[in-house]
Amino acid sequence: MSEKERRPEEDGRDFADAAWSVPSYLLSGMLVWGGLGWLLSRWTGVHAFIPIGLILGVALAVYLVYLKHGR
Repeated sequence: MSEKERRPEEDGRDFADAAWSVPSYLLSGMLVWGGLGWLLSRWTGVHAFIPIGLILGVALAVYLVYLKHGR
């Protein structure tokens, strides 16, 4: 749909989608990759995997947010 064909009630939808999707990407990235780091640290006994997983999850989530909303 082009910009001229948009209805007035749809004008705030893009902002609302971004407002909910950005925090959900960040939280899910931290939970999934942090959880994988926690599992690896439990399995190997090396506790450095938890922060590595958290940092990797946040970095990948920021990249996904950029791909979806930054262009």
